[in-house]
Amino acid sequence: MAQEIELKFIVEKGSVDALRTHLNQLTAEHHESVQLLNIYYETADNWLRSHDMGLRIRGANGRYEMTMKIAGRVVGGLHQRPEYNIDIEKPELELSRLPADVWPNGELPDGLSDQVQPLFSTDFWREKWLVNEGKSRIEIALDLGEVKAGEFQEPICELELELLEGNADEVLKLARKLVGQSGLRQGSLSKAARGYHLAAGNAPRQVKATTLLHVAPKSSVEQGLEASLELALSQWQYHEELWVRGVSEAKKHVIAAMGLVRSTLTLFGGVVPRKASAHLRDFLTQTETLMATDVSAETAVYSPQTAAAKLALTEFLVTRGWQRFLDDKTQKKIADSFKRFADTHLSRSNSELKTIFDRPLGDQYSDQLVRLNRDIDSVLLLAGSYDGPKAQAWLENWQGLRHAIETRQRIEIEHFRNEAISQEPFWLHSGKR
Repeated sequence: MAQEIELKFIVEKGSVDALRTHLNQLTAEHHESVQLLNIYYETADNWLRSHDMGLRIRGANGRYEMTMKIAGRVVGGLHQRPEYNIDIEKPELELSRLPADVWPNGELPDGLSDQVQPLFSTDFWREKWLVNEGKSRIEIALDLGEVKAGEFQEPICELELELLEGNADEVLKLARKLVGQSGLRQGSLSKAARGYHLAAGNAPRQVKATTLLHVAPKSSVEQGLEASLELALSQWQYHEELWVRGVSEAKKHVIAAMGLVRSTLTLFGGVVPRKASAHLRDFLTQTETLMATDVSAETAVYSPQTAAAKLALTEFLVTRGWQRFLDDKTQKKIADSFKRFADTHLSRSNSELKTIFDRPLGDQYSDQLVRLNRDIDSVLLLAGSYDGPKAQAWLENWQGLRHAIETRQRIEIEHFRNEAISQEPFWLHSGKR
């Protein structure tokens, strides 16, 4: 078994030549393009997908390899997941040759070999550069081609940085050297994910409002912090993909996701000092400034500012960049119960909201939108451990107030303000639930 660690970027088509020139200047270890044909397999009931497994056969220069990838972690385009590679003599599956620990129950499921069938394919040319970064060896691959499923297809124009040996931190360090030029954006959608979507009928992707964050029971404050930042980054990545595909409504969700990053840093500010995230907040400011203009999706998402901001957030998460700023006192705080943290901070948000909106504000409601947004974000991140319908109903009144303020509906503003401030808490608060 190998542990695949790679960072994926989508490349703007018009930037390919400039990128290739830049990579040739970066290293002399260059390998000419090789055509790779990959066939991905699945059962009729998507058994592999439901177990977060991906099965393919790759052919290149008359040689074939069967690969099984199993559940791992994807953060902002950085993929970390185990994979098993088996050399085969012809493009036919040999599932019995995979080790037993690949399978959920420790053995090849009965009949699975007969049930898997080709689902989609990717056909692309891969050009490679090998780079020494610190004590690590990293492969940079430029892939140009297409993914196909039945009548549907999409172009492939991607750059992948894969760790061959060494430290994953060095992959991020190398990436920082690349994103200084325009034409790159981190992409969390793998070729396989795009293929599955095409095979399912290529339905239009819809915008997704941020929902309540659910963390595992007995999570620590640090695990809550990580989950919160991962949610924000996931929302950012997803809606950026929609925006560049022509869904104009997605832009406001991209901006909201960046706001959720800021809200997370504020929420956990009593544990993680501001200096720990100073560089990240600087990059966010640059990107938010760009987004505030009438900029096209392509210009915005392929800009060095956006690329640097998302990479900084990815690195902050993957390396736990806050840890080196914590003293003994904050180490204890971050190891404490996230549920207890949620109880405390839900009460604080509630108190702040009621203090601000306890009386009509006339023409000054819009002045409070920043704080209202921050508190709504806090509730989204904290309320997942409680009764879902009650938490959602409580939150919807504040979201209704926000919408009414944004759209300047005076009657609706007062309706939602009165409803919101009169609500009973749904969390542990003064003995109430």
